[in-house]
Amino acid sequence: MTVTLADVAARARVSPATVSRVLNGNYPVAASTRERVLRAVDDLDYVLNGPASSLAAATSDLVGILVNDIADPFFGIMAGAAQTQIGGPGDGSGRAGGEKLAVICNTGGSPERELTYLTLLQRQRAAAVVLTGGAVENPEHQAAMAAKLAKLADAGTRIVFCGRPPLPEGDALVAALAFDNRGGGRRLTEHLLSLGHRRIGYVAGPRERTTTRHRLEGHREALHAAGLGALPAEGDTGGTGAGSGDLGADADPLVVHGPYDRRSGYEATLELLRRAPDVTALVAANDTVALGACAAVRDQGMRIPQDISVAGFDDLPFSVDAVPALTTVRLPLFEAGARAGRLAMGKENPPPGGIATIAAELMIRGSTAAPRG
Repeated sequence: MTVTLADVAARARVSPATVSRVLNGNYPVAASTRERVLRAVDDLDYVLNGPASSLAAATSDLVGILVNDIADPFFGIMAGAAQTQIGGPGDGSGRAGGEKLAVICNTGGSPERELTYLTLLQRQRAAAVVLTGGAVENPEHQAAMAAKLAKLADAGTRIVFCGRPPLPEGDALVAALAFDNRGGGRRLTEHLLSLGHRRIGYVAGPRERTTTRHRLEGHREALHAAGLGALPAEGDTGGTGAGSGDLGADADPLVVHGPYDRRSGYEATLELLRRAPDVTALVAANDTVALGACAAVRDQGMRIPQDISVAGFDDLPFSVDAVPALTTVRLPLFEAGARAGRLAMGKENPPPGGIATIAAELMIRGSTAAPRG
């Protein structure tokens, strides 16, 4: 049932005129009253409607792109590529009429902010929404996401996932472009095993993220196939360590969880070297984390790869310029982002079943070599 302005007024215990003043911002309203109205709007998922709202007239030209951190090249590359397909005119003539306004929504990795941005985009009647990067594996958040995306889809918004798997429930998506993180993680560890490494430390990402779980599962599959470890139970990243903001121990002493940033890579590597000084190789959650790992290794007086090999993931632009160049797993971030943009604009047909798995390619460079001795 459609929520009306009168419904919001009743929930907030104010007049419809007061709700209109708060939403239009054209008349002073007491802060406490404004807060009540906005809370009621959120609770009821009220969407501005009708020609009286100048906002509603322009929203068909709006596309939201949600990223965890626009300063992270992983997200910046995908968002920029999507924008090349969203912001340009559809007929390639340079004339106005086919272009959309792409708005980058930086969530900071917060599940709550992700939902807030989706609510705001719903109110703006966004033509499409592109959600990038791994998803949070929390049943309550997933249920809230499925409900929110269903409302967006019902209103005509095209929804595309880029770099994340589809939700366990819900069919609101136009398409989900999922990276083969598990396969990439497996091939990377298989490379290290083929060189002779048997004690491999792993600097993992936040444990509640799909990307973290899939890459770590691939790593463990390779170890298990080599007779070096047991596979965890499905959905288990092991242990009861800290959350995404802290370094967390894993059930496996050779795994430490932390954020996807350089500082985490540095601190986790020091912890791994303290815990297992006999490790001969380190796998990092991504290339940024790998840079921190390399710095920690050097600060401990060790050389890469003579004393210890280091590998990353994503093949971000700086990985080839590291010294030595970083062995990593290439994800076609630009190509995936551009495809997501075309799907969001209806320029490309969705893949069969709405889901496409994008292959990951192993890039072998100078940061990995056979262990000494």
